[in-house]
Amino acid sequence: MTSNLLNHQIDDILGTVLEDATGDIYMVNPSWDAIEEFVSVATAFDDSLPTVHMLADERTLKDVMDDFIVASNAADLISEDALSLRTLEEAPENSLLVTDERTIAIVHAGDRVGGLITEDESFVEDTYDTYAARWGEATEFNLRTPPITDVRETLSEEIGTAAEEDFSSILNSLETARGDGEGLDEVTISLLVAARNEALLYDISKWGEDVGIASKATFSRTKTKLEDMGLIDTEKVPIDVGRPRLRLKIGDDRLHEADNGQLATVAQSILN
Repeated sequence: MTSNLLNHQIDDILGTVLEDATGDIYMVNPSWDAIEEFVSVATAFDDSLPTVHMLADERTLKDVMDDFIVASNAADLISEDALSLRTLEEAPENSLLVTDERTIAIVHAGDRVGGLITEDESFVEDTYDTYAARWGEATEFNLRTPPITDVRETLSEEIGTAAEEDFSSILNSLETARGDGEGLDEVTISLLVAARNEALLYDISKWGEDVGIASKATFSRTKTKLEDMGLIDTEKVPIDVGRPRLRLKIGDDRLHEADNGQLATVAQSILN
């Protein structure tokens, strides 16, 4: 890779850099879109990934990682040692991709994106050393979202394979999972899946707390909201000792009739 990457999309540039890199990569001051695209490209990458040290603005990272889909896949990459996140105190003017062989400045011009490359040995070495030093001084970003692989595996084990398949299908049908009107959040999705599979509230909320999605209290509050809106119903299930537990059920006929690909859209339209 010796020529500039012009008239490319950011995912093309990131894919090219990941394919060509022989060592660690510093991804410096990425935009919101670049962070999302990196997670998408890296998650789908077929070959072994180099480790990407992402130095990003803290506010931007928080905003991007509010999306469960992005954050849970990023957490997977972190668990595989393919990604680590730290925050920038002072951002450079440009977004940079820095390897031990080249430095690439990412330039946005309207709807066009270019990667301007230098392979000057002295400049590349100085740039790499500069950001390696800044990395060493930077604060680690605490991503609290669990890896999506752990979410799926434990959901299958604790609630059932059908529930995991429903959960994955709903996520795959969504562009974002923020719960801000643009997408359902991870707690709402989990409860809808539990209701579809008639699981106990206790079981789904315990699973959600154990895996790191949300507390039992958050699951309980969200259940009450969904029940008040008619999306789910509950029925009491007596147990040998203690108060009866609640079994979750779908409460709206429109959700009964929807397949997994439509369930998120129907639920979202009812919530809105």
